[in-house]
Amino acid sequence: MTRQLPLDLPARPALGRDDFFVSPANADALAAIERWPGWPGGKLLLCGAPGAGKTHLVHVWAARSGGHVLAARQLAQTDVAALVETGRDIALEDIDRIAGDAPAERALFHLHNLALAEGRRLLLSSTEERPDLALPDLHSRIAGTPRARLHPPDDALLSAVLIKLFADRQLTVPPRVIGHLARRMERSLSVAARVVATLDSLSLARQCRITPRLADSALDIVARSGQ
Repeated sequence: MTRQLPLDLPARPALGRDDFFVSPANADALAAIERWPGWPGGKLLLCGAPGAGKTHLVHVWAARSGGHVLAARQLAQTDVAALVETGRDIALEDIDRIAGDAPAERALFHLHNLALAEGRRLLLSSTEERPDLALPDLHSRIAGTPRARLHPPDDALLSAVLIKLFADRQLTVPPRVIGHLARRMERSLSVAARVVATLDSLSLARQCRITPRLADSALDIVARSGQ
């Protein structure tokens, strides 16, 4: 294990295109993102489980398109008309989280219609493929939006993401630890992030290297915390 600094610094995720690892689990979604100028209807809904890579893909798209990224929960406090008037395309993250929030749903409905009328591209992300939005007109528009899906990670993707998560924390671990984790952990990128964070904390607290044995301790802690 190596560190650049002997401090428990917050991780700084790398969200560039070169940091996005392509596998059969995400290749179709990446291809859809990269076709953004030609999206049918000018919009796309990116779906996937928590930690599947939605935020990373949104930022890949924003870097390529020059688009503005906004959390859907900020919509009720956002001047939608001014946002569209910037001339930039727009990405809204986690639209499923505003289901039942009437002001936010109305703001999304207004943004959807205004952005597309002005020729802006609109990228939406959601854990749910069909968010349970209460506003009928908004629900129908989102239901008719083309979708790109991120699937559960395969072995290659999970291993690559583990390496990236460790690197984000300025940690280098032996390949045998990566393989050990990939074989034993739940097939979830959000769980991978929790395991890496737990391993980082354990290695600091115990002042020891990251080994398969320490990895098992981290897996046990994460499993108990999820019960």
